[in-house]
Amino acid sequence: MFSKFLSSYSNKSTTNDDKNESSISSLQREVDEGLERAQNQLESMPVNLVALVAFALGGASSLGGALLYARYGRRIRNTDWITPNLFTRKRWIRGIVTNVGDADNFRLFHTPSFGGWRWPFKFRRIPTSTKELKDQTLHVRIAGVDAPEAAHFGKPAQPHSNESLAWLRQKISGKPIYCQLLRRDQYHRVVAHVCLAPRFLPGVIFRGKNLSLEMLAAGCVMTYEQAGAEYGPEGKTEYLRVENEARAAKRGMWAGGKANETPAEYKRRHSGSSVVTPPALSRRRTKSRERTGGWLSSLFRRK
Repeated sequence: MFSKFLSSYSNKSTTNDDKNESSISSLQREVDEGLERAQNQLESMPVNLVALVAFALGGASSLGGALLYARYGRRIRNTDWITPNLFTRKRWIRGIVTNVGDADNFRLFHTPSFGGWRWPFKFRRIPTSTKELKDQTLHVRIAGVDAPEAAHFGKPAQPHSNESLAWLRQKISGKPIYCQLLRRDQYHRVVAHVCLAPRFLPGVIFRGKNLSLEMLAAGCVMTYEQAGAEYGPEGKTEYLRVENEARAAKRGMWAGGKANETPAEYKRRHSGSSVVTPPALSRRRTKSRERTGGWLSSLFRRK
């Protein structure tokens, strides 16, 4: 009985193997016939037409590579390198924070997706010295919030300005973050929505925590309510809600119950004394970046 079962199983296995070999042979014949037809058609085409098609394919490949580099590989060195189109599209960029000088702005070294700045294709290093970083970073103003003013140009510091600055430095200094470019302000800074890098998920697809909301929750800043304020997808209502929660919990600058003077009031009070003019823009560099260089350069600037 057992021997009959083995014999039957062996016969079925042999039959299945024969069917598989037949299917493979049939598929191979179809592939060979298809390649032969394609070769015959190619040989029957005029040489000039073949050359034209090859040239077109090569040109399309080169153009695609150039556009890919322009979108994901070209580094934005400083604010002058940001074209109006990037602000219009509210482009997101990634970079490393190289310096935090105030409690609501910092310096960002842009690290594009391609170009050797990120793993697993990292072969470049982020500069660290002041000389290397000169004209190589973006001065970013965090959108939607206003921090206590530090001591500048002989003016006294506001309460909790040092603590807010220390908090921000600990949070982002030397770390990767994502910025959505919004506009250029009167001080030639880039106003941007800022998100922390997500811990586990890829930042290209997912965003981390909103830095402005994190600062509001810690009691380091107030909601910015002056003209031209930007609040992102969360909206002003969410910013005020988080700020009120920090006030109620007496966190950070709200430890005493309320702020004696808002940053906006401080600026208005000191606006009449020793007025400081914004740094002059570099007209030569700005014009050189925004000057059109023909249809090809204009095409590459469209991101």
